Amino acid sequence: MKKYLIQFKPFLLFIVTFFFAYIVLTLLYKLYLNSFETNDVDGVTNIVGRNVEQVIQLFNCDIRIQKNQLNPYLEVWYNEKFTVRIVEGCNAISVIILFISFVIAFSGKFKTTISYILLGSLFIYILNVIRIALLTVLLYRFPEKAHILHGVLFPLIIYGLVFILWIFWINRFSKYAK
Repeated sequence: MKKYLIQFKPFLLFIVTFFFAYIVLTLLYKLYLNSFETNDVDGVTNIVGRNVEQVIQLFNCDIRIQKNQLNPYLEVWYNEKFTVRIVEGCNAISVIILFISFVIAFSGKFKTTISYILLGSLFIYILNVIRIALLTVLLYRFPEKAHILHGVLFPLIIYGLVFILWIFWINRFSKYAK
């Protein structure tokens, strides 16, 4: 048994570190979410909504984002038509937590790790805002394609880019980079 623990130590260390970071960050995020009323939209989702509105306004498009009166989400009105809603799960925090946990599990030098986490998280956030803005316009024009756009294409893009960030991290900056 000891032989296997020694042989698989790097893998086991990765698993323990990853899950520890993931659980701690998820619990902290859950505490943050619990600080809001049941019918309230959290602060990060509100900021994402404002940023989506700003991105679409850059193209002089008619956009209005408002809090739903009865439910905890933001309504996105594009060209006077209710197009999408932005819920807490749309703010990319869960994706960022996953990204951070992975980078911590394959950490490198402290300063490099922190810098990569901050820049990578910002990149994911910006990509997510652009994703929601594009989704708004595309769902307005092609509402019948909602499943493929929201359920397949855009998750593939965001998770695919996070995967590329991980590969880049492992090969360039982690303690396992050659």
